[in-house]
Amino acid sequence: MRNPITTLGGTEMEVLQQVWGLGRATAREVHDRIDRPLAYTTVTTVIKNLADKGYLTFERDGATFVYTAARPAAEVRQSLLSSVVDKVFGGSARTLIQTLARHESLTQAEQAEVDRLLDQLGGEVRDD
Repeated sequence: MRNPITTLGGTEMEVLQQVWGLGRATAREVHDRIDRPLAYTTVTTVIKNLADKGYLTFERDGATFVYTAARPAAEVRQSLLSSVVDKVFGGSARTLIQTLARHESLTQAEQAEVDRLLDQLGGEVRDD
C-alpha cells in the first residue's frame, strides 16, 4: 500500500481548494469565497489544522497571516485518490473507473473514453 498523505475532511478540502484558487490568501479571503454559511472562526481553525498537517504554509504580513499551499493540488488529489483506490477498490484503478462509469450519466464520447482507459489498464475486472 502506498504511503498517503493525511486524509482531509470535506471542509478542509473546501478551504484548501480556495487557497489553491487564490494562490495566496488570508482567512478572511477564504471565508468570503465559501458559498455556504460557515463561521469565520471555523475557517481560521481549519486553516490552522491544514498548516499543522503540512498542507499550508504561512507568513505574517503585519497583524495578518497570509497562507499558501505547501502541496500542489495535483499531488494532493493523486495521493488521496491512491488511498481510496487502495482502501476501497483493492488497488484496482480499473474497478474504480468501472464504478464511476456505472454511477454517472456519460455521453457516448465520455463512455468511449472510459472504454479506451479500461483497455489501456487491461487485466481482470473485479466486481466485489
